[in-house]
Amino acid sequence: MRIAGVDIPNEKRIVIALTYIYGIGPKSAETICKKAGISPETRVKAIGEDQGIKLRGIIENDFKVEGELRTELSFNIKRLIDINCYRGRRHRLNLPVRGQRTRTNARTRKGPKVRPGVGKKKTPSK
Repeated sequence: MRIAGVDIPNEKRIVIALTYIYGIGPKSAETICKKAGISPETRVKAIGEDQGIKLRGIIENDFKVEGELRTELSFNIKRLIDINCYRGRRHRLNLPVRGQRTRTNARTRKGPKVRPGVGKKKTPSK
C-alpha cells in the first residue's frame, strides 16, 4: 500500500506501518485508525481498497506529512537564520541549538575531533 508517497510494509499492523510516514508518530497513527474506523491490530495486507482510500483522505486533509512538513521545517530554520537570532546563529555555525554544552560532547553536530599537530597521513602519489 502506498500512502503520501511512501510504501508502507504489508506484514505489519496498521498502527506501526503508518509511522513509516514522516510526520506520523504512534499517537497520530492511533488517531488516524480511530477516524477511519479501522482496528489498530489489523495488518496492512488485510485492509480493503475502500479503507485505504479513507486512510489516504484523512492523512492528506488532517495532517502535514512528508515533503510539505520537511519544507515547513526548513523554512522555519531559514527564518531563524535570516533574523540572526541566537538559535539561528547556532544553526548557521552547526552547533547545538537547545542549550547543550559544547566543551565536551556535541560531536554529532561538530563532527569528528580535529586534534592540533596531528595531520592526515599523506598517500604516496604515483
